[in-house]
Amino acid sequence: MADEHAEPHLLDPVSGHTYPIDEVRWRSDEGRPLWMSDLPGMTRADIDTGERSLWRYRKSLAVAIDDPVTMGEGRTPLIGRTWAGRDCHFKLEWLAPTGSFKDRGASVMLSFLRQQGVAAVLEDSSGNGGAAIAAYGAAAGVEVRVLAPAYTQAAKIAQIRAFGADVRLIEGPREASEEEAIRQSEEVFYASHNWHPFFLQGTKTLGYELWEDLGFRVPDNIIIPAGAGSNVMGCDLAFSELMRAGETDRLPRLFCAQPANCAPVHAHFQAAPGEDVEPAFAPTIAEGTAIKRPVRLDKVLDAVRRSGGNTVAVSEDGILAALKKLVGAGLYVEPTSATAAAAFEILCESGEIGDGEVTVAVLTGSGLKASAFMTETFSG
Repeated sequence: MADEHAEPHLLDPVSGHTYPIDEVRWRSDEGRPLWMSDLPGMTRADIDTGERSLWRYRKSLAVAIDDPVTMGEGRTPLIGRTWAGRDCHFKLEWLAPTGSFKDRGASVMLSFLRQQGVAAVLEDSSGNGGAAIAAYGAAAGVEVRVLAPAYTQAAKIAQIRAFGADVRLIEGPREASEEEAIRQSEEVFYASHNWHPFFLQGTKTLGYELWEDLGFRVPDNIIIPAGAGSNVMGCDLAFSELMRAGETDRLPRLFCAQPANCAPVHAHFQAAPGEDVEPAFAPTIAEGTAIKRPVRLDKVLDAVRRSGGNTVAVSEDGILAALKKLVGAGLYVEPTSATAAAAFEILCESGEIGDGEVTVAVLTGSGLKASAFMTETFSG
């Protein structure tokens, strides 16, 4: 339970070492990602109803941010559709200012860092995260350097550069960019969307927003495409806080959807206790989730388990079929988003999601992010 009188602080969940929130740092002294101490949450009466962005939930944050860096992120549509013969709500996170859900985390993290006096930041990203950090850095007047894999889609690199970021392409697999970013963190502050705890303070607003979207009800299920799992952790944080605030007595079941070609969260979740896990990796069209070693893997697994949820691995054919169906219904999303819709169908077929349950599938990124793939796929 959160102590409402305790000062919020950062902690290393492994060592138990704690750090003041106002200390400018992105990892623990032992080199591990930091976690926010439990927060008391907020009630519906705390919502700033005059604010048409995620900042209507600012009372849920660990610190007061009086001058946020915002472009109206959040308040994305939640629409009802029939999918695989069942009712499903789609949360259109791809309608964010830069075209992906990562604007939530970028807005809150850059607002906090600017308030701390950080003037330049470093990020590593295969696309969407880099675009969000670059855009909000530009809005904040903060210099941004982005390290991206050399294979990143040209459209994503162009978007990052358009915001004025210093883009440096790194040869090798996705993890090579992170390794180089950690090395370069000696010269510029590493504001990683995977490492910095205030990015998760931004993604948790998705959970608060779904609760409000549904008339202050908790959905039965939330299906989330996951690479590093920031939306999975964010939803867990939000609904756990709502329980502490007395607004609900239950968590939604969280379902983590990954491409079968790159599904480390799924592989570890499904493994027997003590089993050595060596997931297979191959290229996937859902490149936004192609992360072999999520830095907060244990926290993602804990969130899914605590919710009573599960993980789903989706084939490339399944992702493509769902993408075509979504686009045919007017939802122009990138392949990563389609993983959630495909997972919903799998969960319905298996009976894990039943009739009458309220389910939300999160569509995380715009099809404009994958223009080369979309052009090739839908060229006629």
